[in-house]
Amino acid sequence: MSAPMQTRTTAAYHIQAVLSFALAGTALAIGIACLPVGAWSRAFLGLGLLYTVTSAFTLAKVIRDRQESNEMVTRVDQARLEKLLSEHDPFKVDGA
Repeated sequence: MSAPMQTRTTAAYHIQAVLSFALAGTALAIGIACLPVGAWSRAFLGLGLLYTVTSAFTLAKVIRDRQESNEMVTRVDQARLEKLLSEHDPFKVDGA
């Protein structure tokens, strides 16, 4: 049974993703802090930022978990099929 190829991300891609996320979050936080509005408006926007970030992490985890679950089901189905094919003898005559 051949396992599906795992795509691995490079260290440079990982660093780029982390830096991009940090830069976007920092820029938005600074932008919220510098807005010419009251403290309540800033607090509301800050909570909106935190909610958006945590929701994005949750969504990414759910998508990853669903993909891993589908891969496991596919492997089990493939193993069952290979077992059936290995046990099947096309030249066997029944009831003779």
